[in-house]
Amino acid sequence: MSRYSPGVHHQHTRKRIHAQFQEYPHPNRWVNLLDKLLIVIAVIAPLMNIPQVAKIFIEQNASGISLLSYFCFTIFDIPWLIYGIVHKEKPIIIAYSFWLITNLLVVVGVIIYG
Repeated sequence: MSRYSPGVHHQHTRKRIHAQFQEYPHPNRWVNLLDKLLIVIAVIAPLMNIPQVAKIFIEQNASGISLLSYFCFTIFDIPWLIYGIVHKEKPIIIAYSFWLITNLLVVVGVIIYG
């Protein structure tokens, strides 16, 4: 049984057909694989910022790191995160949530130790 009531499920189905959304999970195995791969990348890519964050907080030194750059990265993550939430795009929500956190940590580190 669907989590929607029969009437709401019908309306939801009509909305997806009218808007021409693709099925999820997609029946094409390559598109389905791409969907899953993007979720993995959405988690792994922002983690590449962790060494920078660790270096700042362990060494308590943020010299050479641009506060302006990381501040802008942080600010620009917010519209992407809102976009992902509005459009219910899980890879965008995951990626930009993590990017926002790691970039914000760098900004805080630069402010404290810069």
